[in-house]
This record gives sequence, C-alpha cells and structure tokens, in this order.
Amino acid sequence: MPCEVKLRFVVLYGSQKGQAESLAEGIAEVAEEHGLVAELSCLSHNEKYNLEKETAPVVFIVSTTGDGEPPDNALQFVKRIKQKTLSTDHYKHLCYALLALGDTNYANFCNCGKTIERRLQELGAKQFYATGYADDGVGLEVVVDPWIDGLWQAIKGALSKMASDKADFLKGEAEASPKETPDSSIPHIQLNLLRITDHQNCESIKASAETVSKFSTAASSSAPATQTAGSDLRPALPTGISVLASQSQGTASVSTSAPKTETGNAGVPQVSLASSLTCSLPPLSESPLNVPALPPAYLEVSLQEEDSVELIVGVLNKETLHAAPLSRAIQLTKGDSVKMAVLLELDMSAHPMVTYHPGDSFDVFCPNKATEVEDVLHRLGLHDQRNHQVHISLLKDTKKKGAQVPSYMSQNISLLYLLTWCLEIRSVPKKVFVRALVEHTGDGVQKRRLQELCSRQGNADYNQYVRDCSLSVLELLTAFPSCSPPLSLLIEHLPKLQPRPYSAASSCLRHPGKLHFVFNVVEFPACSGRPAGRRGLCTGWLFDLINPVLFFPEKDESSSSPALPKIHVSLRPNCSFRPPSDLSAPFIMVGPGTGVAPFIGFLQQREQERKEKPEAVFGETWLFFGCRHRDGDYLFREELEGFVSSGTLSQLKVCFSRDDQEEEEEEEEEATTSAARPRYVQHNLRLNSQHVTDILLKHNGYFYVCGDAKNMAKDVNNTLMEMIQAELQVDQLEAMKTLAGLREEKRYLQDIWG
Repeated sequence: MPCEVKLRFVVLYGSQKGQAESLAEGIAEVAEEHGLVAELSCLSHNEKYNLEKETAPVVFIVSTTGDGEPPDNALQFVKRIKQKTLSTDHYKHLCYALLALGDTNYANFCNCGKTIERRLQELGAKQFYATGYADDGVGLEVVVDPWIDGLWQAIKGALSKMASDKADFLKGEAEASPKETPDSSIPHIQLNLLRITDHQNCESIKASAETVSKFSTAASSSAPATQTAGSDLRPALPTGISVLASQSQGTASVSTSAPKTETGNAGVPQVSLASSLTCSLPPLSESPLNVPALPPAYLEVSLQEEDSVELIVGVLNKETLHAAPLSRAIQLTKGDSVKMAVLLELDMSAHPMVTYHPGDSFDVFCPNKATEVEDVLHRLGLHDQRNHQVHISLLKDTKKKGAQVPSYMSQNISLLYLLTWCLEIRSVPKKVFVRALVEHTGDGVQKRRLQELCSRQGNADYNQYVRDCSLSVLELLTAFPSCSPPLSLLIEHLPKLQPRPYSAASSCLRHPGKLHFVFNVVEFPACSGRPAGRRGLCTGWLFDLINPVLFFPEKDESSSSPALPKIHVSLRPNCSFRPPSDLSAPFIMVGPGTGVAPFIGFLQQREQERKEKPEAVFGETWLFFGCRHRDGDYLFREELEGFVSSGTLSQLKVCFSRDDQEEEEEEEEEATTSAARPRYVQHNLRLNSQHVTDILLKHNGYFYVCGDAKNMAKDVNNTLMEMIQAELQVDQLEAMKTLAGLREEKRYLQDIWG
C-alpha cells in the first residue's frame, strides 16, 4: 500500500511590522489540514528558496511601507527581479498567487505587491489565483479572510494541472495529462487564470464587508456538520464548538454554537439593550460562529532569579542610537486649543558625525508607560518576579512552521525590561491573538464574547470595539477578568515595540548641532473597554518628560531651568522628500497643522542659501498652511511671516477652518462673502489654481504634501487632479496619468501619516 504524499507549495513573505509574516505563517500552519505541505520563507532568506528552479505553486504575501516602498526584508528580492538583464521567459515555469497588504489612506496603495506582480508577469510567470489587495484602512480581514478561503482550492487546481504523474494524489482533480514540452523536465502548465471580474472564481475577494458576510453565510450553510472529539492538529475543542467540514472547499472551519437565552421567572428573555465590548446583541449573540483555527504555541518561557548575571538596563542596540539631551521645549499652541503642539530641541553636539537634511526624519525610542507595565505584571500574577531573568526557547514538537525565538529578545533581560522596552503592550490585539485568549478564559459568557470578536460573523463588533478605538491588550484583559493568559502567549503574539518617527523641523545650516521636531500630544478618547481617555504612547511620554520645564512663549523664559533628560534617537534619511537640488526650481509646500514642520527646515535652509549665494537664481516658494484658529493654532507664525519679509517665501497662503465657521454663524448676512473664504488648504489651492498648475506643468516645479493621510492628503490629491484636468482640458483618466507622471519624476512627494 503506497504511503500518502502531501503535495507541496511555497509561501514567501515580505513584512515590515509583522502583518504579512503573521498571515504567511497562518497559511503555512493550516496547510496540512488541506492535505498540503507549505515551505515558508522570508523573501530575504534567498538561500532557502530558488524561484529559478521552482515547479511548485508559489504564494507571495507582501506589505508596503513608506512611500510605496518594499519592506526591508523584501527590498533585495525586488531589486533582483527588476534587473534589466533578465529575459522575458526567465520565470516561464513559475506559477504564483499574491496577496498584497496596504492602506488606501496612503499614496501608492499596495505598491510593493503591484511591483512584484508586474515584474513576475513581465518575466513570464503565470498567475493561478486572482491577486488580493487588502486595505488596512477598512480592515485587512475584509479581503484577507475570503482570499485565504479560496486559496486552497486554487492551489489544488494548479497542482492538478502541473504534472500527470501526481494525479492519483490529487483525489481525481486532475482532468487530463499535460502535453509534452521541449524541456521534458518541466511539465507544461495551463492554468485557469483567475481575474477580479470572474464572478465564479473570484467572488471571495470582493473587498466589501457585505460580500464577506454573504461568503461566510454561504460557506457555513453549504457545509455538512460533523461532530468530532478533536484533531491531530489542535487540542480537543471546548464545549459548544464543532468542526464543519466543507466538501466544496476542502477546508475545515470552527463553528461555535450560541448559548441559549436565559429567561426570568416570568419567562421573559433577559436581553441587553446595547452592545459593548463585553456584550453582544442578536443576531450575533445567537449565531453559530466561524472561529479561526487555534494558533499553535511555539515558545517556552521561564523566569529565573539570577544574582550573578548583569541584566540589561535601558534601550537596546545603543550602538546604533544616539543619546541626545533635550535642550529646549516650547509649547506652540495657545489658550484652549483642541490639540497641544510642542517644539522640542535636541542637542546633537556630542554626535558631530550625525548630519541630517531638511525632509529627513528620525526615530524616537520610547518605553512603555510604567503604570501600564505594572498593571500587566499584576494581571499576569508575576509582579513579584518582575526582576527575574527571562529565558525563552522554542517549544519542543511545536507545529508552528518556521518557529523561532524573536530576534530582538536578548538573553540577559529581566521581565520588567521585556515589558518595558521589547513588547508593544499598547498594540491592538489581532483576531488570532483573541482566538488564543479564548483558551485561557474561564467564564463561559466571556469566552463566548471573545469567540464572537475573533469570528467572521463578529467582524463589525471587532472593528467597532477593538480595532477602531485602538484597544490595547491590557484594556482587553481588563474587560475580561476571567482571561488569564500565560506570559509565553503575550511574547508569541505581541509585536516588537517600534520607535516613533518624526520629521526634522530645522536645518543644520541655521541650527548647527541642534535638531528640532514638533509633535501633537495625541489623545485617545474613552470608549467601551476604556473608561478614561489616555495619551499616545510616545507623545504622552515626551510630554511627561518635558512638562516640568515646558516654556510658554507668552511668559518670560526662566533663567534657571532644570536639566532635561536624554532621549535615544536614530536618524532616518529620506533621499526623496527634500528641497530640489536645483535652486532655480520652484516648489510648493502643503502642510497644515504640524505638517508644516519639515517645511520650516526647507525654508531655514533656503534662507541660509540665499545669504551664502547672493548671485544665484532661486525659484519661487509657496506654502499652504491651515489650522483651526488664527490665535491659538497658527504654528511658527512669526517665523513664517519673517520668511515672507526676507523674500525666502514667495507666497504664504493660510486658512483657519473654525474661525471662518464661527464668523459665518455670527454674521449670517455676510454668508455670500464668507462662503468664498478658504477653510482648508485644498480650497486655497483651488483659488490659486492657475499659479499652481503653471509651476508644476510649465516650470517643472515640485509639489510637497505633509500631514494627515486620511483626509487632508486625499482631498489635496483630488483637488490637484481636478485643477490639472481643468487646466489641460482633459478627462479624469488623463489627469490621473499626469499626476502619476509627477510621482514617477519625484516631483509630487508626500510625507503623510494616519
């Protein structure tokens, strides 16, 4: 009797913050449930895969970072496949599927995935499953979940057509033997290419919540239920959970039956009047659930009291960072401004080799909030062991594919250090983490609610109560007191604590040895699961550091300010978001609110260059600035007006959204005049449409945008497109092509954030 051979495919990922990596690992982990074996590799580990000789299906999972750039661990791969020396049949033997992750709030949505796909096709590779474009702006799961659901059948369909000698292992899915090819070692591949417009093949990847809901319902209703006691791939399932084996999809999904509604003495159901983080309403509370598979544990963690080992204290990787004292802190906003903006000055004189240019940014390394670390320690029951050394190793016999101890975990660290500097305890728990928490929850009602939040049917509740309000792991655990996860689970699922990037708001020419940056103190409002609001992690930490010595411009500066602490920073050069190297080239800057920060550096540098090169020809400079109130939020007002007076800034266009609104309400008789007032930067752009389009289209000028990605950057982009459309008298498609051309020429540049 021949032994069963599981068919293989390859999973390659490129990930900046772990999203794509986590999805790739998830696919690899459940492959066995579908009779397949996945070979998982990071795109940077090119010694572990060989696409030049690969004959199995390849699945790419890639994210996009920065201004449409590949993740760091995919950069070299993208460079290799973009080599012009490669022939058009270089990958003729390769069949692939691709899932691209991005965010439509940013420019160049899913650009890395699109770049890889375009280049693979140019080199002859064939697509066996329609590409999925997942949008983090609305929730990755809207596309990711149905895309993965359909992936398994697509892989098997591709495998069934790749070689006739494997037909007996594909359970009759191969319809015919492939024809011979000139190279007998490579079977001829004829794939049914899946396209977004193909309703039958691609229904599962339409990116809308309504479609996903229908997909989930159809999958559940068409699958016959089979009660099982457990499986080889996961522990026995808790009470109330059954496995639904779908014959059409060849997949297994977990469905949770809803508990019966309790009734009072009068037989009247006790129904909650409002849903919340911890309580759901019908129909969700009464629905069977499709719950993700339980992720396999893979780390073994122990705590040991160490007297002889010197534990690490402070931020890791000090050799790559620069400890810079805070030399000045100034509050830029005044009065009762909705947002508080603060200018910080770092003294970089101890690091003379560190130079930066206007437009560059840098990372600030901040710790987790001490009180929250203490709360986590108490929640885990490990407060008394906070100074013990953490030992982390791989769990023996783990079923996790490619399992490894996180590279950023040093051996000589205490538990307190781990939670303070290594793990992002403020991170929003992903659904797979919520699924894992279910297994450590004692109360039946709380367990059911966690199952709902991680289920496909609970997408809307997860987005509303967890994702959209940026609920942290600690806040989730506080809301579910019977959930007691082990430390190892947090280490497995919490991402690395990331530094926070800020734009330089100064020029070395004006402020040698100094580095300025500006930040708003971010406030997260109270919500279900967060009884009181809280500040952002890094901005709250910075504010606490400088609050005792914060300088208010309207007050006299103290001559005896206490010493400010040092913070660790690392420069992040930005070779594209910089003033034009050609001094005669005109440029336009759009930066409302704190988005004006890098342009202060632009203008400081231009002012110094004008002094040093009086004979040079300098191009026009325009700045479009906006804020709520002229008297409270007009950042850098005196300096900007000084740039205009000196001729450094040719045009300063400002607008105040709330001042105009209040004036309109108070002076209704002037409604016609007030309506013409620009309230936002895009309105001022439109009022100066002729000048702006002339600079861009006739004088080869540059256009820079900095600030909010979700609203402002989109509105500015749409306005600019309309202006070009009107100026050139072309349709929208041609205007979009013109904008794309400006991006390609690096003359339309963005530094935006969500």
